[in-house]
Formats: sequence, structure tokens, C-alpha cells
Amino acid sequence: MRRALLAALAAAALSAGCALSGPDYQRPATTLPASFDEAASPAPSIPRDWWTLYRDPGLDALLGDALARNADLRLAIAQVDEAEAVLREAWAVLSPQVTLDGGVSRSQVTTRGATPLPSGFPRIRTDNRIALSTSFELDFWGRLRRGAEAAEAQTFATRYARDVVELALAGAATQAWFALRSVDSQMALTRETLALRDESLELVRARARGGIASDLDLNQAESARAEAAIQLNELQRQRAALERQLGALSGRPELRVEAGDLNRMPVPPAPPAGLPASLLDRRPDLRQAEENLVAANARIGVAKAALRPTISLTGSLGGQSRDLSDLLSSGARIWSLGFGLTLPIFDAGRLEARVDQAEARQRQALAAYQKTAETAYREVADGLENLARARRAESDLEARLRAARNTVRLATLRYEAGYSSFLEVIDAQRVANDAGLAMVRNRQAMLAYSVDLMKALGGGWTDPLQAGAPAARNGERSSSSSR
Repeated sequence: MRRALLAALAAAALSAGCALSGPDYQRPATTLPASFDEAASPAPSIPRDWWTLYRDPGLDALLGDALARNADLRLAIAQVDEAEAVLREAWAVLSPQVTLDGGVSRSQVTTRGATPLPSGFPRIRTDNRIALSTSFELDFWGRLRRGAEAAEAQTFATRYARDVVELALAGAATQAWFALRSVDSQMALTRETLALRDESLELVRARARGGIASDLDLNQAESARAEAAIQLNELQRQRAALERQLGALSGRPELRVEAGDLNRMPVPPAPPAGLPASLLDRRPDLRQAEENLVAANARIGVAKAALRPTISLTGSLGGQSRDLSDLLSSGARIWSLGFGLTLPIFDAGRLEARVDQAEARQRQALAAYQKTAETAYREVADGLENLARARRAESDLEARLRAARNTVRLATLRYEAGYSSFLEVIDAQRVANDAGLAMVRNRQAMLAYSVDLMKALGGGWTDPLQAGAPAARNGERSSSSSR
């Protein structure tokens, strides 16, 4: 009997080689251009911790706290742990489940029943039993293996979802950090403007006391000084809000950030023209969308396998005796072997409807994957364009700021000499203040666009020609059983 039980289990193992129901996964073709420019050049290598390229210790420390303490990221990590446990369970279904059953019972029979108790047969009996039992579904049609394939793809998708959260967190924290540094620089410029307008107000007051300036000039100077003070107060409010935002992102609500200078932070070099579109394979959201497609494709096989017979095997081997000392003797041995087959005959189209549902979900996942790929390409192209134009605008903004500051100096001299009204001075100061703020905001935009590009390319990339760099997947994706 043991040989028969082992033979049955061997046949179950061989059933794993049967053909799988449903289609095998094929990576869908995309219609994206081969690169982001007509020129061709190798892609630079960018580390995964891409924010270190800005060479700001404060930013590095902030991201270290965020990646370790942020609640959204910890939630995503816990979801990965759950998905991996589900995957282990899915693969475990492919193996027999063996249980040990044991028990002791004591019973008494009646002497007044319809059938008389045989002479010498004890009324009170003790029964001891112990047995190993197993149950196993023979996966002839691949229903269980397709289910495990779907679970594996879903685990990969969950891991990529965690990477999406990590990338979004790093991008949001870096953007907020740059915004705070931009506000710091704007506050410094506004304080300079406020100091300049304080000086102008004192000058006008002195001239008014001497009868040289009118009340109109004095009112204009006071209004201009108040305007700068209001602007500074608004910037202080914005800084406090950004500081709280950074505290929430880093998991440190008590966070306080010392004032800094945005202009001292270098912008990392822009990627060269001709970045290959294959770099989009590094994007975790695109990889997540593909794994969702793999899972949906595998679930078609699960639904189709349900249309076919379900074959199961059960067996047990053990001993049963009245006396515990005889439980393992040859005479007490018991065994059983069962073979079951279940075939759907009539279900009013339920199973076919489930196949149609699985195929529809696969088409939805395919459309989502293609849309994600198109969005990824657009975001990279936008990032490259925005960064390039912000770089080109910087020299013009510098020239504008120099000219505006020289205009303030000349307008002040003309007013002191009596050649112009004080309104000309106020207008020159306002233009200079706006030019300074515009230059700071352009620098912030340049840094923000560089972060957008890092995120669009998946948070860092490596030249595929370098030794050890992983190549992008092409063609048919390997099945879950071979990975």
C-alpha cells in the first residue's frame, strides 16, 4: 500500500509538466520613439540616491529621515511583506499537505438494543488511533500554477508600488526643500529691498523737513516701505508652512530648518541629447503596470482551467488498536487511498462568464500599461524641455537684474539732484525687486525641473553599456516557474 501511495504522489508531481491553461505572457509592443532626440549619445549614470548630486548635507539628512520614518513608506513596506506571504502560500498549494491525526476514545454500548451484544464482548471499549493523512489536487491544467504566477506578479507589482511611494516621497521632500531655500533667498532679497526703502523714506523725510520734498513724495515712500514689509511677512508665512510640510514628510513634526541660500546649490548636469526610451523601463510605475498585466494574463489561465475536471488525491496511513501498546504493530495498521474527480456539467454559463471577466481585466491592464508608458515618455520629454529652457533663461534674468539695480542707482541720483520725481525711484526699486525675485524663482524652477526629470526617469539610471548594469527586458517575459 505504501508503494501505491508513493506512486500516486509521483504521478501528482509529474502532472506539473502538463500544459498550462490560458495564454503565456508576451510583453506588448509600444509605439514610442526610440529616443527623446534625433541625436544619439550614451546615457549618463545617476545613482539611486540621486538627491546627493545637489551636495547639500541638510537635504541628505532630511531624505535619510524621510525614507526611514515616513508613514506612507512604512505602509508600502508592510504591504510588500503581506504580498510576499501570499506568494509563499500560493506556491505551497502546489505541494501535498500532510497532517498527523491522533485520538483516543472510550465508549459504552447498550445491552438492550435490537441486536444482542455478543457473548464476551465488552460493553466499554477503548479505541486508540494515529494516522498520517494527505490531500492533493493534481494540477493537470495548471490552475494552481497560473494562480501562483499571478501571485508572483502581484508581489513584484507591490514591490514596485513601494518604489513608486519612495520615489514620490523623495521627489516631494526635495521639491519642498528647494521651495524653502527659494523662500529663504526671496526673504534675503526682500530684506535688502526693505532696508533700501527705509533709507529712501529717511531721505524723503529729511528733504520734506527742508521743504524740498512734497507730502506726495513722503506718502509714496511710506507706501513703498509698507509694501516691502507686507511682502516679507507673506514670505515668512510661506516658509513656516514649508517647514511644517518637511516635518510631515520626514516624520519629524518638530523639524526646524536653518536659513540657507538657494543660489549656492549646483544644478546637476542635464542628460545629453538622445536618451534612449528604454530608460523608461527603470520607472517603477511602468514596471508595476507591467506586473499587473502579467497577473491579469495569468488569471485568464486560472479561469479557463476551472472549465476542466478537478482531480484530487487523498490518502492516509497509520494504526488503530484497543491497547496503546499495540498501536504501531502490524496488525493495527490502517490505510486509505482516495481519488476524486469533479467536472462541471451545467452552471448556466458562470465559468464562461468568469473567463470573459478575466480577459476583460487583462485588456484593462494592457490599456493601463500602454497609457503609463505614454505618460512616462511625455513626462521625460517635458522634463528635458523645461530644464533646458530654464537654463537658457538664467543668463537673461541675470542681465535684467544688473540693469535694474543700475537703474535704481541712477534714479536715486536724479531724484537727489532734482531732475526727477520720487515716483521714478519707487518704480526703479520695484523693478529691481521683481527682477531679483524672478531670478531666484527661475533657479528654484531649474532645480524643480531637474527633480521632475529624475522622477520621470525612475529616480536614477545607469548606462546599460557599463559593466554590471542591468539590461532592459525585451521580448517574452520569463514564466513564473523559471524566475
